Amino acid sequence: MKLNKTCFIFTILLVITEVLIGKYMHDNVIRPFGGDFFMVILLYCFVKAFVNTPVLPTAFGVLLFAYVTEVSQYFHLVKLLGMQHSKIAALLLGTSFSWMDLLCYTLGIALVIGIEKKRPTNYSSIKSALSPWNIL
Repeated sequence: MKLNKTCFIFTILLVITEVLIGKYMHDNVIRPFGGDFFMVILLYCFVKAFVNTPVLPTAFGVLLFAYVTEVSQYFHLVKLLGMQHSKIAALLLGTSFSWMDLLCYTLGIALVIGIEKKRPTNYSSIKSALSPWNIL
């Protein structure tokens, strides 16, 4: 297990983004949808920061985790566990189900997969990609 510094930095930046959205955004678009969109990207970056796993299994694992968390809101898991008065439980597990949240999670992971497919994996792949133009 080796720390991926790039993913770790993205994780920190996304945590800061989520906090800023939660604290300062009080609109009808970014607060309800942007937070969910960025959350799955944050979770993906967090996992990839610590373990070198393949892109698709990691992305789908994060998406499945987000879906399960959202479905638990449909069944009022926080209330069933008797934790409805816990602000931490309500924050982590959520309290209200939304189909739009599932869409935001899906779009966030789609962006991750799209970026990961386009990203060169190492210097040699960058060099080979640019070699037709004799840049390297």
